[in-house]
Amino acid sequence: MINHNGNIIDASEFQLTLENRAFKFGDGIFETIKILNGKVVFFEDHYFRLMASMRMLRMKIPMKFTLEFLEDEIKKVSEKFSENSLRARLTVYRKDGGLYTPKTNEIDYVIDVKPAKVEVKDKYILDLYKDFYNYSGLLSTVKTTNRMLNTIAAVFAEENDLDNCVLLNERKGVAEVTNGNIFIIKGNIIKTPALTEGCIKGIVRKKIIELLEDHKDFTIEETSISPFEIQKADEVFITNAVIGVQPVTNYRKKEFKTEISMKIRKSLDLMVLTS
Repeated sequence: MINHNGNIIDASEFQLTLENRAFKFGDGIFETIKILNGKVVFFEDHYFRLMASMRMLRMKIPMKFTLEFLEDEIKKVSEKFSENSLRARLTVYRKDGGLYTPKTNEIDYVIDVKPAKVEVKDKYILDLYKDFYNYSGLLSTVKTTNRMLNTIAAVFAEENDLDNCVLLNERKGVAEVTNGNIFIIKGNIIKTPALTEGCIKGIVRKKIIELLEDHKDFTIEETSISPFEIQKADEVFITNAVIGVQPVTNYRKKEFKTEISMKIRKSLDLMVLTS
């Protein structure tokens, strides 16, 4: 079952027209949201990111699009499932019509929900993807429906028996990974690419930064990171809304410890349960 503009329908009934702008131009944005035991995790953060993205892309925000309204719209679908762990995707796109210039800035939305297989892998292999770059700038921080770079990097990872790839920006600095953000640990310094490096403005990224800012034993830095720094790191981990924290064990010929990464994961899990 999915929620299309407030109507609950079977997924097989959902159809896009040839004039759909998300299909034709990538003129849409989305939020991937974790639902745990009926709770929509970190939804306030997802909501405000969605509103900021819609404003940036000059989409008309409906008056009814309150935090409470959209959370209820998600729950209309998630309540159909018996599983404890779910992932919801809320996609917002401009209504049909127009070429590059749309006929209207009004929007449609669709919410689909699936069971989430949240499994932290004991061995997790990472490498660089260097064929194309993720260009830095504010637009790269927005989760648009144009994810071609992420797609071909994920195909590259599969072809090379990798779990994930690091995406670089046009300056050949680290931006993110195919499905989330990246953090590196060296001593008591934890670094993650700044938003100006071309990474998604991740919700779990934000939560990890908040956790570390309150931790007396570590210093968190949002900065530029070179691929060479990954190899020199003590630990590396990636983050996204569904998995939370996934420690990296292998990067090229380097093997990493995961002790601090797992502690951060446990702290995040506690934040999810108590928020």
